[in-house]
Amino acid sequence: MRERGLQVDHSTVYRWVQCDAPELEKRCRPHLAGTNDSWRVDETYVKVKGVWMYLYRALDSQGNTLEFHLSATRDTQAAKSFFLKTLGASHAVTPRVITMDKNAAYPKALQEIQTTRGLPETCELRQCKYLNNLIEQDHRFIKRLVKPGLGFFSFQTAWRTLQGYEVMNMIRKGQMQGVRKGDGLGQATFIAELFGVTI
Repeated sequence: MRERGLQVDHSTVYRWVQCDAPELEKRCRPHLAGTNDSWRVDETYVKVKGVWMYLYRALDSQGNTLEFHLSATRDTQAAKSFFLKTLGASHAVTPRVITMDKNAAYPKALQEIQTTRGLPETCELRQCKYLNNLIEQDHRFIKRLVKPGLGFFSFQTAWRTLQGYEVMNMIRKGQMQGVRKGDGLGQATFIAELFGVTI
């Protein structure tokens, strides 16, 4: 805003984010391009009201974001909720292989889903830290944005803000149909069109 000669108070930007980030994510979902069947799964930490929370994230082998989920816990139930959300995403395909770290909750959650929800038994589960470097590197963009803010003051505030961070990153990666990676003008036009704004 400053580059454009506009004076906007930080609390105004905060209100914009809380209102518009969830709506942006909702409007972008139908435009997401398909991903592949090799998943990388991991979680990173986000401080909310002085307490560490867990942001579960999944990418495909090309670095495209599959899904994300904020949870107060890091257990089997949280992992199961995350996997079910990811499996239900319209742009995600049934995984052939899921690569994860040594978090014991992941295999247990996936076994429960295979038993009750129809995840194919042919889906291979790999616990390999080296192969998960892709998602470890992708966490950096979240940490780069969250760190200067010194954490969030409520779970809802954190979730709405993270929705905005994640969907903007998906747009920048070129995950929207007809919008190329690195095409800043095309990305801005796409967002404007979602909200019926002329730029």
